[in-house]
Amino acid sequence: MATEPGILHWREPAGDVGQLTDVADRVLRSVGAVIDGKPEAIRTALAVLLTEGHLLIEDVPGVGKTMLAKALARSIDARVRRIQFTPDLLPGDVTGVSVYNQGTRDFEFRPGPVFANIVVGDEINRAEPKAQSALLECMEEHQVTVDGITYRLESPFMVIATQNPVEMEGTRPLPEAQRDRFTARISMGYPSPAAEFAMLENHGTADPLDDVVPVTSASEIVQMISLVRTVHVSDEVRQYIVELVGATRRHPEVALGASPRAALHLIRTARAAAALDRRNFVLPDDVQALLVPVIAHRLLLQPEVALSGEPVIDITARLLTDIIARTPIPRPGSAPRPQQRRGR
Repeated sequence: MATEPGILHWREPAGDVGQLTDVADRVLRSVGAVIDGKPEAIRTALAVLLTEGHLLIEDVPGVGKTMLAKALARSIDARVRRIQFTPDLLPGDVTGVSVYNQGTRDFEFRPGPVFANIVVGDEINRAEPKAQSALLECMEEHQVTVDGITYRLESPFMVIATQNPVEMEGTRPLPEAQRDRFTARISMGYPSPAAEFAMLENHGTADPLDDVVPVTSASEIVQMISLVRTVHVSDEVRQYIVELVGATRRHPEVALGASPRAALHLIRTARAAAALDRRNFVLPDDVQALLVPVIAHRLLLQPEVALSGEPVIDITARLLTDIIARTPIPRPGSAPRPQQRRGR
């Protein structure tokens, strides 16, 4: 089917988007049975999984950060490992180490917990920077290099890390390079009174994670990831993403704007959001809805803005909301045409 070129232009998908959403609905229901009243947080987490990205969950203690990570991991029949980040954690505790085997008189590699499909990193900002940096290669290149030998990680691979706000005792801010590896950051927030009442009634006598069973498999997730990559993004929407990301670099209150990696993560999660809505094309609405979770944690504010007393997470959300309001929504045919090179 063909329509006029523009934002709403679409093409036949390479796979069955309906099948993807059926699996996604099962995962959403499974996690939603554990996390009451947080459908948007669960949906964003699933969108990140379908891009084979990584998720950072930041909030105060006790609001369900680790519970969300564990519920999503248990809903998938895949290899899941958990890392408790503490000040004495070493890089080898994450990636693995080479150990001398006296029987073979040679060194053999013992994989660390990062060799899994889903890695749950609890309180990542309590570890020393050298332990945090052990995840950099894993998250970007899906591989681990130890003693000069590179080991590939299985697909799908996702890091779900939790952290407490930097104002909490014993925490330290993540380096910019580490934050930029995370596809999105979400906050749980306190539940509504109705959701909290339901939590006390349903979960007051038992651990809700005990009832979580896998509703999909790692191989099925890999198929869904491939299908998400076929979702169409028009030139106009691509240009819209470029303008939004570029605006963060020019904003007077921002010292360091979003990176080109941020733009790639934004377009990938927008594809996943469109697929979850049973669409095989991306709308500007998809981009707008994901701009804050995908971009906010990457921004480095001007010192005077960061020290204003307002929480940084609120400042960045306000700045991005303002950028959305000031950036015109693209019209069909508004994207610039690539320049053709002239022959000699």
